[in-house]
Amino acid sequence: MFAAGDAIGNHVLRIRDALRAAGYESEIFADDVHPPVRRHARHFLDFKAPADGRGVHLLYHLSTGSRMAAWLAEQPVPLAVDYHNITPAEYFDRWQPAAAEVARAARAEMRRLASSTVYGLADSTYNALELTDEGYPDTAVVPILIDFADFDAAPDTATLTRLRRRAEGGGAHWVFVGRVAAHKCQHDVVAAFAAYRELFDPKARLSIVGGRTLLLYSRALERLAEELGVADAVDFTNDVKFNQLLAYYRAADVFVSLSEHEGFCVPLVEAMHFGVPTVAYASTAVPETVGDATLLLPDKDPLEVAVAVHRVLSDDALRKALIEAGHRRVEHFSLANNGRRLLDALEPRIAAHG
Repeated sequence: MFAAGDAIGNHVLRIRDALRAAGYESEIFADDVHPPVRRHARHFLDFKAPADGRGVHLLYHLSTGSRMAAWLAEQPVPLAVDYHNITPAEYFDRWQPAAAEVARAARAEMRRLASSTVYGLADSTYNALELTDEGYPDTAVVPILIDFADFDAAPDTATLTRLRRRAEGGGAHWVFVGRVAAHKCQHDVVAAFAAYRELFDPKARLSIVGGRTLLLYSRALERLAEELGVADAVDFTNDVKFNQLLAYYRAADVFVSLSEHEGFCVPLVEAMHFGVPTVAYASTAVPETVGDATLLLPDKDPLEVAVAVHRVLSDDALRKALIEAGHRRVEHFSLANNGRRLLDALEPRIAAHG
């Protein structure tokens, strides 16, 4: 699937643009092309390999199962994979068994594709190690390409006004951005938020910003908020437009992530761009992504999370240090820097495989 506005879709567009700027021809092919990006891509069955198989590489963006995988393995040109991680199936078992089966099938498909691949790219070392474990040769780390200039656009006025009016009543504004799904562990954020309100800030507010991937899990989150007595203080947004997302970042006092499975975690870096201090559970790729720019937690006990957030919001020196480190991290992942990392990884491999 090639969609507008999501991290992988934007990454694909920026890879194409970086390759073109470096003098390569680059085109995007997909199975399901969403209307807003239809002018940028063609259906994968329109791809025609050269008769001698030379001069063309295919780079497959892998994050779930697809009928494209079997077709790719049959193409007479070098095949590479850019791996964005597959969420482990056990996170879906309880909430949506059909999604769990999709994840297991995708993982099996990933293993089969390894023997047809000449090299691999990955967003993080964590993802690269998964490729290596599944038998992929010659892997390199290329962080996801983000154009932070996009985030300097004007936020949605109505959303920002509403959030600022709520802030007039006092209390810190917690934000988490990411699809509502069990591996993102929004339930842990709600529990920690309830502890924080009880201990430190009874007027605090929480916004959970993201599409509802698992409906049963979403309903369980709402029930949890009610049981903990914080339902009136928690805003579940469902999908938001990009300019609405900008408003949430601009109105946030702290970004809290307690996710258990991340291949990179783009929203943490987005928050840093806006000067929002970040607190996160040190799982999977998160420590690599954030470097020294986040208060990392070794566990997710609600009391410990609440104390950590209070420390960030009450300790001016710590908050300033996190914000400054966050800006340095954003520069580390700038489009120019990651574009160079992309070409440094691709060009010798393109040359080696003809």
